[in-house]
Amino acid sequence: MSLHSLTVARPGWRDYLELTKPKVVALITFTAMVGMFLATPGMVPWDVLLGGSAGIALVAGAAAAINHVVDRRIDGLMLRTRQRPLPTGQLYGAQALAFAGGLCALGMAVLLACTNPLTAALTFASLIGYAVIYTMFLKRATPQNIVIGGAAGAAPPLLGWTAVTGTVEEGALLLFLLIFVWTPPHFWALAIHRHQDYARAEIPMLPVTHGLAFTRLQILLYTIILFIVSLLPFLTGMSGVLYLAGAVGLGLRFLWLAGRLYARADDRLAMPVFGYSIVYLFGLFSALMLDHYLRGFLA
Repeated sequence: MSLHSLTVARPGWRDYLELTKPKVVALITFTAMVGMFLATPGMVPWDVLLGGSAGIALVAGAAAAINHVVDRRIDGLMLRTRQRPLPTGQLYGAQALAFAGGLCALGMAVLLACTNPLTAALTFASLIGYAVIYTMFLKRATPQNIVIGGAAGAAPPLLGWTAVTGTVEEGALLLFLLIFVWTPPHFWALAIHRHQDYARAEIPMLPVTHGLAFTRLQILLYTIILFIVSLLPFLTGMSGVLYLAGAVGLGLRFLWLAGRLYARADDRLAMPVFGYSIVYLFGLFSALMLDHYLRGFLA
């Protein structure tokens, strides 16, 4: 075997892009933009829309890159993550941290230039919440890690709202609550599918510490709570009938999938729950945005 064959290929832009978890960041950015749209009856100023979205996306990408660095040992033990750039040696931890630092600095500068100090501060706090509090401590300390740490992941629509208004208002908190309650059934469905990986990596995810049956029950209970919470934008007058129809339709489908997973006790049904949960969140926030502008058009 030649020395050349043992040399790890130089990292490319795709390796750095993978550090940012682009699919996750895309959903984060979308919900942040919906928060912006709902914060005003008119159009969002272009500098706030583009600069705020870019800044939030950059800081979210930085948090994801830090997550890669902290979890590189765990990622190497799990089938789902062992081909990531750090476990394979395509990137070193120092390279990833330098990349994260650059993204964070650029994102914060953009937020300060295009939005307001409150949005920049809350965005940085969400990075600390995810990359430090959740990844470094909660993930390894308690099976309620995703519930407590979900606060950081629920922040984007609140950040979008504050980017426009400069204040934290009731509507922003309601959007935050939607994602906060959505996170456990979303993530626990994946955890059921990958529970052996988590056990191998000694991560105290709920299926590992409390068993699969208990986790299936928790998914169903949280989905019921989510269905109720999803009605609050209509009940509080924040949204109208179009949103209500979307929330009920999307929620009933989510309830059916979660109920099927619980009733049949077939863990192969966990991934359909996980996959649909992403469709659900995208659809719910799309309904919020469409309803907002339809009501404005008809007013």
